[in-house]
Amino acid sequence: MSDSIVIIPTYNEKENIERIIRKVFSLQQSFDILIIEDNSPDGTAIIVKRLIQEFPDKLFIEERKGKLGLGTAYIHGFKWAIAKKYEYIFEMDADFSHNPEDLSRLYDACAKKGGDVAIGSRYINGVNVVNWPMGRVLMSYFASIYVRFITRMKIMDTTAGFKCYRTEVLKAIDLDSIKFMGYAFQIEMKFTAWKLGFNVVEVPIIFTDRTEGSSKMSKGIFKEAFIGVLSMKLASLFKKYDRMQ
Repeated sequence: MSDSIVIIPTYNEKENIERIIRKVFSLQQSFDILIIEDNSPDGTAIIVKRLIQEFPDKLFIEERKGKLGLGTAYIHGFKWAIAKKYEYIFEMDADFSHNPEDLSRLYDACAKKGGDVAIGSRYINGVNVVNWPMGRVLMSYFASIYVRFITRMKIMDTTAGFKCYRTEVLKAIDLDSIKFMGYAFQIEMKFTAWKLGFNVVEVPIIFTDRTEGSSKMSKGIFKEAFIGVLSMKLASLFKKYDRMQ
């Protein structure tokens, strides 16, 4: 058993799922994988279960009844990983927009360089995004500026979804109180860790948009983030942030 688990939420990822699993397992450093599968009609779960026979002690799947949202998928995975006593817990997309080769760099940022949360950052060294239309690049970049302005966090890529957590961070957060599901979920987790006094660091990555499957992005997700950041900040003014025991 590795000390690290990579949580990958899936919904209709049959084009990518086997390749991403095999790529992670081909890395020199050892990582286990937990798939949070939201009842994909395209047969993603069937592919994962076949691969579990090949990797019985490294690949795991948790199946849910439907498409319940990114935030709840990760929280489900966090609780599972904490119960299994992993030391480092990662978030990663299934579509290769996050390069598995960067997992080791995020691990090192936490395990060797003092980070409590390591973010794979698209914006720490300029704008490092490939295959996105300019409109989406600008929307994402200025969304992070907006979040920094509202929250006062010193994080360049506030909406990033490629991360490594020390397990102590997730144990300290009241996961049941995290309420957002899309981009706002990623922001809320960073904001909560930051408010609790954890060391949040950024590791530069190159983000490459998916070439297989379809994006899960929607206008509703951006709307949730825009309004959610304001409500989160206002609520924080009346909230005491204490680490869970």
